[in-house]
Amino acid sequence: MVAWTLTLFWGRLMWSLIGGLLLGWGLGSNDSANIFGTAVASNVIKYRTAILLTSLFVVVGAVLEGYKSMDTVGEMSKMTVTGAFLATLSAGLCMGFFSYLSIPVSASQAIMGGVLGVGIFTGIPSLVKLYKVLICWVLTPMGGVFFTAILYPSVGRFFQRHLLNIRLRSGVIYLALLASGCYGAYALGSNNVANVTGVYVGSGLLGPLEASLIGSMAIASGVLTYSKKVMYTIGRRIVELDNFSAFISTLSAAITTHLFTQVGVPVSTSQAIVGAVAGIGIIKRSQTLRKKILLEIVAGWVATPVFSGVMAYLLMRIVVAI
Repeated sequence: MVAWTLTLFWGRLMWSLIGGLLLGWGLGSNDSANIFGTAVASNVIKYRTAILLTSLFVVVGAVLEGYKSMDTVGEMSKMTVTGAFLATLSAGLCMGFFSYLSIPVSASQAIMGGVLGVGIFTGIPSLVKLYKVLICWVLTPMGGVFFTAILYPSVGRFFQRHLLNIRLRSGVIYLALLASGCYGAYALGSNNVANVTGVYVGSGLLGPLEASLIGSMAIASGVLTYSKKVMYTIGRRIVELDNFSAFISTLSAAITTHLFTQVGVPVSTSQAIVGAVAGIGIIKRSQTLRKKILLEIVAGWVATPVFSGVMAYLLMRIVVAI
């Protein structure tokens, strides 16, 4: 009897978590490009090295600091386990769809769209928290541009003054790309794991540490299995990057994301890196800044919460009708 009860409990738990696991996989497959995409696209770091380091540091960041953003998602989504399942399922399907199209999108926008879709049906979400999140969404790409504008000239001057040897400079930039990528993966885990499993904390199904561990493992699985398609979009399609520019854009995006972790708001690493890469193009006044591709990515950001929200709303209607 006890064995049957435990089996039933774990079966229900895993079924409820399917949506979050799918979302985590989609986030990993899509957002890993925001970490090492510029370095891989510029042929400095091998793809295999990039995904292994990303997977490791995503888990570390989520376990150590993932709880900081859990409250924002959890308090916005005081919903039932069924609602949490449908919100994450909708967001996961949305992320998977855009990953298939090789468009970098926002997991934060996907899950918030799912939460709102369920909330419109049930009347549960906290709009006070939503306003805070929306403001941070607007500030995220601006943060990428801002830190790029500071770091590119200042670090560039340091390199020109103290790293005159070309071979030494190349070696330092390689190590800097590795370090900034690991930091970016850490920031991704600490900030975005709340998007994956925060609704389960809000519904009482999981505690913050359990949610961080499960969510980060799901993200890592996406990084390891299906991240290559989006990896080259960031570094090659927006603007051509040299090695130094790749390092600056990765570091700027990581700093931006980690700062929002400290205020407890999960944001889009896609927006952070796109802002940073676009900042490089603006500073260099690059004629290769591909505005059409940039507009396609921005359109993806707008479509993500709408797509996820409509799907979550329709699924709630179907479940209630059944």
